[in-house]
Amino acid sequence: MKNELPFSPFQQVSFVIVKISAICPMNLLERVSDLLRWQHKNPSFNLPWKLDTLPILSSISPTYHTLHRPEPLTLDEEHDFQLAHQRLLKICQKCLEANVPLTIDAEHTPVQPAIDYFTYSSAIMYNRDDNIIMYGTIQAYLKDAKERLLLVTKAVEKMGIPMGFKLVRGAYMSYERKLASSLGFESPIHNSIQETHACYNDCASFMLDKIANGPGALVLATHNVESGKKAVAKAHDLGVKKVNQKLEFAQLYGMSEALSFGLRNAGFQVSKYMPFGTMEIVIPYLLRRAEENRGPLSALTLDRQLIRKELKRRLKATVF
Repeated sequence: MKNELPFSPFQQVSFVIVKISAICPMNLLERVSDLLRWQHKNPSFNLPWKLDTLPILSSISPTYHTLHRPEPLTLDEEHDFQLAHQRLLKICQKCLEANVPLTIDAEHTPVQPAIDYFTYSSAIMYNRDDNIIMYGTIQAYLKDAKERLLLVTKAVEKMGIPMGFKLVRGAYMSYERKLASSLGFESPIHNSIQETHACYNDCASFMLDKIANGPGALVLATHNVESGKKAVAKAHDLGVKKVNQKLEFAQLYGMSEALSFGLRNAGFQVSKYMPFGTMEIVIPYLLRRAEENRGPLSALTLDRQLIRKELKRRLKATVF
């Protein structure tokens, strides 16, 4: 679990962020994901425990994880699954009472369908009018990201339910590619970082149009300066006052400080992620973030440039 702290220490916590794998066993998430994928391929496949939800998979979503018809959940598995859902609903209720939104983190594709099921079924229960309690996460490095986003936004518009999304690039690149290769399938990840950037910016632009002209909310979690600039320009074109209550930027605590300050000074709400937990949980999380942000780290470069500039300024002030 992670708190997402507002950029100003005097403001309240802006989000609580939860990983479903922290409240539901991973093997059960895999089992439920298999069943959801099989039902997507065979709509007549009955899942008696399934609640109303939003579209989870698209026509191009990977289903190679489930090559054979899965067995139904056992009574014990179904009981454990219901317990996990009850845990999530208790968290939702606490967030509702505290008026603090809840964001569900995305994880790797073998369990993501179950995570989206948890997210969307809870959103149907708790999201009302402009009070969006539940946010889902879209990983732009997945080839099906935009199509799934389109399906979900279309569904919530039809149902009259507001939906919040956090947009990220994604952090399980090595794992996803190795898994797909081991099964003899094409990777679900975009073939290049440029394609991932393009997908991220496209999804961000699409969602900015949506929240400017209707319900919904968006968190742009990015350390990429160019993506930040593009989103800011789009928001200004739409009218900042019209979207800034529904739009928020987010970076990890201690990373991309220059980008965070720049966005905040431009009048946008900015939050800093502060992961917490045991070392064996937090360190792998931070390593995934490092992998996600490898390559030309323009934000980090900018931070270093500004630090050097400030050091020089202080040295000159001391000497003279």
